[in-house]
Amino acid sequence: MPLSIETEPVPLAVGRDGVIRIRGSRVTLDTIVAAFRLGSTAEEILHQYPSLKLADIYAVIAYYLRHEADVDTYLRQRQEQAQRVRAQSEARFDRTGVRERLLARHASQMATPDASSGE
Repeated sequence: MPLSIETEPVPLAVGRDGVIRIRGSRVTLDTIVAAFRLGSTAEEILHQYPSLKLADIYAVIAYYLRHEADVDTYLRQRQEQAQRVRAQSEARFDRTGVRERLLARHASQMATPDASSGE
């Protein structure tokens, strides 16, 4: 019986939020590409994300290697979007004095005896 050679779809899906994930998981394309760029093997990535299938990880890496420029553009756009969201959040929330308020709250909690300890 001859071996059947067929093309399999890449296990990637675009969510409603526009984020590309490994089909059937919450793991993003960004995550797999970042791990691969840092030198992780498919097996090491599987160890970090056991909900994935090894074949899917290899397929995503192969897709990245075949479409590197397009994936890099997508990743760059995601980084730019994250920076815009971060800037918007920082503009909406005044961070002035946050550290001091947290330290003061912590100090007051440490100074108040714990009622459950019987003190």
